[in-house]
Amino acid sequence: MQLLINKLKGKIIRHKKTSAIILAVVVGLIYIGSQIFTKAQSPTYETQKAQVGTLISSVSASGQVAALSGMAVTTQASGIVSNIYVKDGDTVIAGQPIAWINLDSSGLIKKTQALNTYLASQADLNSLQAAMFKANQTFLNDKGSSATPSDTQKQDPVYIEENANWLAAEAAYKNQQLVISQAWLSYQQVSDVVYAPISGTVSGLAVQVGSYLAPSSSTTSVGQNAVATITNDGTPVISVNLSEIDAPKIKIGNKATITFDALPNKTFTGSVQSLNTQGVVTSGVTTYPATIALDTNSPEIFGNMSATANIITQIKDNALSVPSAAIQTQGGQSVVRVLKNGQVKSVVVETGISSDTQTEIVSGISEDDEVITGIISSSSTRSSASPFGIRSFGGGGAAGGGGAVRIQTGGR
Repeated sequence: MQLLINKLKGKIIRHKKTSAIILAVVVGLIYIGSQIFTKAQSPTYETQKAQVGTLISSVSASGQVAALSGMAVTTQASGIVSNIYVKDGDTVIAGQPIAWINLDSSGLIKKTQALNTYLASQADLNSLQAAMFKANQTFLNDKGSSATPSDTQKQDPVYIEENANWLAAEAAYKNQQLVISQAWLSYQQVSDVVYAPISGTVSGLAVQVGSYLAPSSSTTSVGQNAVATITNDGTPVISVNLSEIDAPKIKIGNKATITFDALPNKTFTGSVQSLNTQGVVTSGVTTYPATIALDTNSPEIFGNMSATANIITQIKDNALSVPSAAIQTQGGQSVVRVLKNGQVKSVVVETGISSDTQTEIVSGISEDDEVITGIISSSSTRSSASPFGIRSFGGGGAAGGGGAVRIQTGGR
């Protein structure tokens, strides 16, 4: 009996030792697993150093080529083209004949009417010139020269009236000169002779001997017959539309870089020439048209080509900047996370100007400080979750010259 009891005690003791060993192994495995899990969950930060350099702030806008370096030659005359005096590539001067048209009945009526208007305007100019001379002589003979009037003359009712009559007659004469100029241009548009409106090189000749130009009652460009184009040494003008946010940043003379959809491998330069501050409202949206003149011409640029302009609004040298993705907003303040001695620290910063990718830091951090731009998970796909969005880096290293640093954090 005692022998049986001793055997049972021996089995119990051996069982306890085995259980203790198994328990120790299980605890060890749990500890090792937890360490591996913790290590696997510790983040890998993508960082980049704050750098000092030149920072360029710009505004992007899209538009079209509004005007080429030249002018279209058009006519409102109707009839048969009987002679052409130029060919593509010829150099002409302003006022030089381009073509002659044998006018039809409609064209003859328009030409006669326009010529009568011009001659009547000329006759009115002669009458106004005589009236101006008479008013001038009356004033000079009665009250003397107005170049150095005395205080007494300035208060004399007769002096005031005669001086006013002279100035009014002079203004009417000058205004009639403008009327005559317009009448002459109108006559040229319906004349049987087509003239070059500017000096330059003929291109895109659109008519030939025997071409029929149909009559039109319209005085707009839609109702005009195209004859040719004359190009000169001027540069194309780009028209773009700016948003309400961007327009106040633009100043006349701001430099710009321009690209065209049709010329993807070329970049042109130019400067802002005008800005319509009144704005244009389309479907409830306000835009502000601006024009940009290119610095150079190119035969590859055609009218109405789609263009994108990056207008430079500010250039700052020796600016400390970080990637814009590194900046968070917390409690109305700009914050960046800085990696120092293996620890992550949030730092409040003051920002300045910004480019497409970089933002100036006025105060808060120093050059070469490592700022966190993203957090790369430990998964095999290396997808990176930025504090400001989701980014993917593939299997390579961190972009932008930064580095990926694995840091195990405690309570952060």
